[in-house]
Amino acid sequence: MKNIAVIGAGTMGNGIAHTFAQFNYNVQLIDISETALEKGIYTISKNLDRMVAKEKITQEDKAQTLNNITTYTSIKEGVKNTSLVVEAATENSNLKAKIFRELDEVCDHETILATNTSSISITQIAAETNRPDKVIGMHFMNPVPIMKLVEIIRGYNTSDEVTNFIVDLSKKINKIPVEVNDYPGFVANRILMPMINESIETLYNGVAGVSEIDTVMKLGMAHPMGPLQLADFIGLDVCLSILQVMYDGFKNPKYAPCPLLVNMVMAGKLGVKSGEGFYDYSESRKADKVAKMFA
Repeated sequence: MKNIAVIGAGTMGNGIAHTFAQFNYNVQLIDISETALEKGIYTISKNLDRMVAKEKITQEDKAQTLNNITTYTSIKEGVKNTSLVVEAATENSNLKAKIFRELDEVCDHETILATNTSSISITQIAAETNRPDKVIGMHFMNPVPIMKLVEIIRGYNTSDEVTNFIVDLSKKINKIPVEVNDYPGFVANRILMPMINESIETLYNGVAGVSEIDTVMKLGMAHPMGPLQLADFIGLDVCLSILQVMYDGFKNPKYAPCPLLVNMVMAGKLGVKSGEGFYDYSESRKADKVAKMFA
């Protein structure tokens, strides 16, 4: 396998494309927006520049990585001659269902279809296709080029062959795959999101301020980033979507999103990507925060 398609040029998509391309896979990066593709390639280039500055890679490595990526605005064209497609679109079940129905139609029958979903049932996504045995979850962590973990989630019908293949592939791109079962939120977000939500509740109830809550968790619990800052980095809209998936899936009030989170998302306060969340982010400060993640 040398040709891999990645759907979505946003934060996760361009990070996944960057990672595969850096390990000399031919990546076909797909997004309906030419602007998003240009922004994605720009982000990859800047992140590679930081790696060059830290002497983790050479200028030649950077050039080869970028040369390994081709962009497309058409799924049908972008998935040609690929053995694996990794979907990294917005965390929206209806959108993912639509994408997987189209992928099932236009991809070769042997092509493996993976999703980077952070909470939605793999079995549910696979049911949109005629190849449920070849659908699997491949949940990367952000920032993808740096974080080692990949959650591997098999749906009810995912084959052993496909699962083993994806586990081996993850190791080839220097990731550590961990296989988990197909329940809402899987492991990472089933544990993380209630903590973030409770941190927002703590703020909402006036127990402490933003910096105080984050400082307690950083200094008291040895977390590298406070939960509210982490929520900003993830995207408050993404946090809300994941909590809603878990609330709908488990029917348990402990997963109900805090009203403050709901209101902030409705107001467009999404965190780093919108310039404001629990913290205020100027463009320069935003760049500095991302740069530190690659330090």
